[in-house]
Amino acid sequence: MSETVGRPESLVSSDTESIAKEHTWPRGLRPNLCLIGCFFLMFNSWGLVNSYGSFASYYKEHLLANRDILLINLIGSTQGCFLLLFSVIVGRILDAGHIRKVTALGAILVPLGLFLLSVVNGKAADDGSEPGQGNYFLIWLTQGLVMGLGMTCFYVTSSQVVATWFIHRKSLAIGIVASGSSISGLIYPIMVKYLIGIQGFNVGVRYTALLTVVTSLFAFLVVQPSPMHQFRKPPQGWSSLSVWIDIRAMRNPTFVWYMASTCFMFFGFFAVFFSIEEWAASKGFALKKSPTLPALPDEQPKDSIRTFWLLSIANACSTLGRLASAYLADVLGALSIHLAFTAAGALLCLCLWTLARTFAAAIAFAVLFGTVSGAIIALPAAGIAEILGPTREAQARLGQWVGMVFSAAAAFTLTGPVVAGHLVSRYGSWLAVQLWAGLCLTVASVCMVVSRVCMARQRRRGDMHEKGLSQATTEEMVQEVVGGNDASEDGR
Repeated sequence: MSETVGRPESLVSSDTESIAKEHTWPRGLRPNLCLIGCFFLMFNSWGLVNSYGSFASYYKEHLLANRDILLINLIGSTQGCFLLLFSVIVGRILDAGHIRKVTALGAILVPLGLFLLSVVNGKAADDGSEPGQGNYFLIWLTQGLVMGLGMTCFYVTSSQVVATWFIHRKSLAIGIVASGSSISGLIYPIMVKYLIGIQGFNVGVRYTALLTVVTSLFAFLVVQPSPMHQFRKPPQGWSSLSVWIDIRAMRNPTFVWYMASTCFMFFGFFAVFFSIEEWAASKGFALKKSPTLPALPDEQPKDSIRTFWLLSIANACSTLGRLASAYLADVLGALSIHLAFTAAGALLCLCLWTLARTFAAAIAFAVLFGTVSGAIIALPAAGIAEILGPTREAQARLGQWVGMVFSAAAAFTLTGPVVAGHLVSRYGSWLAVQLWAGLCLTVASVCMVVSRVCMARQRRRGDMHEKGLSQATTEEMVQEVVGGNDASEDGR
């Protein structure tokens, strides 16, 4: 139930009036610089996770050629897991106002992890070295663990801080921020592939780390919350469990079902992005040759592209989905739009991806799924903001509630791609992965339907409660007037 229900009516009305006086789109330099900075925070968090498919393709062919695809996927899923696992801690710290400290830590860890990745394999990453000589544990430690810990500082911050400025167009602002991951997913795969082809793996990754340093430093300088935002410092220290877990959220059926839907969504979502390059190569739709060494005419099928272009196309199209869904969410509601796009993603995996037999069908799937994936991954924070309600008091809990959802989804993010990799190794077919992704998104859609129904019921009860209070107040006023008239008549 919205946290406005049960509050004193005068407080609710004054809070609502102050929000209504604000501009629909904030004016001035600070909110718009904050929007750009949060864009880059997302650029260097989910954007790098979305780009992992290009690293995985290189690892499978060179550094980790003798490793099971399950273990290769584990590196990327570890990034996603740690990004989400500590979201509840980061979100609560942000609610208390420690935003600069959180972004500073992320700005150190993400570039550091990439730089360390460029040195841990030594000469094993050289072009002339024998395939399969990479150090798996150190790759997992630097790219999976260190970068994942830095990304969690960026991710929750990006959506929570921008929401403090854009009260009326919160979903659109979060959608613009979320498009940072799709733009990143377009830039990083192309950048990594060409730099590795020209400079080698180690130097190419260092140039990539330089881009993260510049963008992270800019974000650190400009990401600041609105001065009107209310912070919630723990009244009795940080040791109490209630500081980190809001029990009221767990008693809210709308929130609980939405949390379940997010868990199942992450369970199957990244199986698509981690697998699409290898799937396309196995079907002959794409080639994995170095971009600096063009294939001979008889080596390249007529209808094919480089594998990294397929992932880049999907990430580029997701920008459209993020922006379109964000605009629609402000008009029709974030939960409703999230449900529609998640259901569309499930249908694309179960129908189009499983039946793709031509190059044109592969491109169509990359374009269409990329578009809906932008909404699927971008709207959870906006959905939670809608569940909380519009008042500043309610929105002060956004970081904590978002963190609780994402931390619950961490284990699913870790194991989902690993399960997908195991299915490929076990059955030797990509059909199992396609069905896995589609079914997980289907279950997520069903949970969202239940969440949407619960929210509609709670709002009806809330409206009835407010109408009851209003009616009771009116009756009291009438009784006072009547009683006053009776008293005056008795006096006469």
